[in-house]
Parts: sequence; structure tokens; C-alpha cells
Amino acid sequence: MRHHFLVASPWLEDPRFHGGVIYLCEHSDEGALGLMINQPLDIHLGEILEQLDMHGGELDLPVYCGGPVQPERGFVLHSPERQWQNTAQVTDEVLLTTSRDVLESIGRDEGPESYIVALGYSGWSEGQLEDELGSNAWLTCPATTDILFRTPPDKRYTAVLGLMGIDLNQLSDSIGHA
Repeated sequence: MRHHFLVASPWLEDPRFHGGVIYLCEHSDEGALGLMINQPLDIHLGEILEQLDMHGGELDLPVYCGGPVQPERGFVLHSPERQWQNTAQVTDEVLLTTSRDVLESIGRDEGPESYIVALGYSGWSEGQLEDELGSNAWLTCPATTDILFRTPPDKRYTAVLGLMGIDLNQLSDSIGHA
């Protein structure tokens, strides 16, 4: 089920994911890994590049909270123009890189055309995501690179719900009416 969006349902008990959109990068018998793609942190990419002594300190681009696991670790979801040291292919259109060289390339304006930088990830152990899906904790649908890379972060939640045929306005208007 890789290359899917996950949205927390009202039945998910973990408040860290409420209103979050997770892009599922990997899902196998061993577990699952995804990155939240719509919750920017209070730090910009340029600040991180400066801390790492790299070019690109002027880049005023968001860095996202990818999830609660290993929040000190960086992940870059990006388009497939080229690969870097630690790059895994999610699909033909989306790669995931965890090595510094992709950040160095971005800082020198030689990086991928489209990318999202996240700190931390959302992870599930063996069978955990299946259990959560079975208890309706997550709404899910196939992902699109249009929402992933070209939709503004504050619009991704509504856009993913739209993919699922859910209109938030209709939901909130209908609450409490018989």
C-alpha cells in the first residue's frame, strides 16, 4: 500500500496525527513508514542548511514534522531527476532520500525539481497499521504527486479528503441535524 495518503479519522486516539496527512512511503510485512506532509515546523530549510554548514541559508521553505519517530533525522521526498547516496524508490515519480548529499544539492540549487523536507517519520511495527486500518483509525486513498508536490501545505488535508469524496463543509454543516 505504498504511495497512499493516510488521514486520521475521528476514531484515531493519538492527537499528534489529528488534521495530519501522511504520505505512506513503505508498507510491508515488517511494518510501515510514512511522512506527515502538512504540518510545518517553526524552522525553515535555510536554517537547517546553515546549521549543517551548507549553502542555501536564504531558502525560506518549510520543513515538516514527518512524525514522532526519530525527530532529529531528516527525510527528503522528491521527484526522480537523479538519485543520491541513500535513495529509495517509492514509485516512478517519487523517491525518498535520507543522506546529506541531497540537502547539499538543494542548497546549491542543483537539487530535485520538487521536494519536501521532513524531520522525523511516522512508523508502524509489524501488523500495527493493518490493525489501525481495521479499526477505522485512518482514512486512506491512492496518493497523487499533484497534491504531494504542488498543493500548498495548508490545502493538502482538504485536497486529500476531496480525493476520497469527502467535503469538510458538508460534514461540519450536517453535525447535529436530523
